[in-house]
Amino acid sequence: MNRPGLLEGQVALVTGAGGGIGRGIALRFAEEGAAVALHCRTAVSSAHGAADRIRAAGGEAVVLRADLTDEDACRRLVAEAAEWGGGRLTALVNSAGVQPVRELAGMTAAEWREVVDTNVTSVFACTQAAAELMRDQREREHGGRAQGGSITHVASVEAHSPAPGHAHYCASKAAVVMHARAAALEYGPWGIRVNTVSPGLIEREGLADAWPEGVRRWRQASAVGRLGRPEDVGDACVFLASRLASWVTGHDLVVDGGVSARPTW
Repeated sequence: MNRPGLLEGQVALVTGAGGGIGRGIALRFAEEGAAVALHCRTAVSSAHGAADRIRAAGGEAVVLRADLTDEDACRRLVAEAAEWGGGRLTALVNSAGVQPVRELAGMTAAEWREVVDTNVTSVFACTQAAAELMRDQREREHGGRAQGGSITHVASVEAHSPAPGHAHYCASKAAVVMHARAAALEYGPWGIRVNTVSPGLIEREGLADAWPEGVRRWRQASAVGRLGRPEDVGDACVFLASRLASWVTGHDLVVDGGVSARPTW
């Protein structure tokens, strides 16, 4: 028996969809029936490739470009996604982010701000714009009696366990987790759920060659003996955006193959 996808009828915006994780999320959303707006800043070719793949499979997709360190650009992006979706936006996934390596001792304030603006301020601005749109949409379509939408931030296991050279990244992802919890409280009355997904180490091209020791240690620490895949993160985001998670909000869903379950003593 053919059944509709978990996200059938939804219109979703995925930021950072030109990157590996964001691309995986966008593809999984489309596979589950959502019309997907794929945001990118520099990875334009990758985002268009994913959009072409979605359309070839019979789905709906569009690529939108924006610099998410600009608050006004964040608001324009959300508005453009909703306009493309026929005036609707039911799901936002904040996946865009950067992960530079820099020791604290030599880090400049400018380097710190670059990570915070990209990883945290963009989440704040996109979420605020999307929540306002979802609230108005809910009032217009259902008189305030239905769910308004879902917002999911892609955080990291490093929000809970710091790594050398990643102080700015770890702090930014911890902030993202707490932002989601606070937003879940304030946007809950609007019918909007806000959660985070915290991935562990995710496979990408060249990673094993660039960091063989780290990959070996992660596989050894994983309860399932492998690195994550973009679609693993996508599956978690699909769940949180679906009706299956209608009573889940303010939650951080760790997707790390069981690495965080390993004793540290």
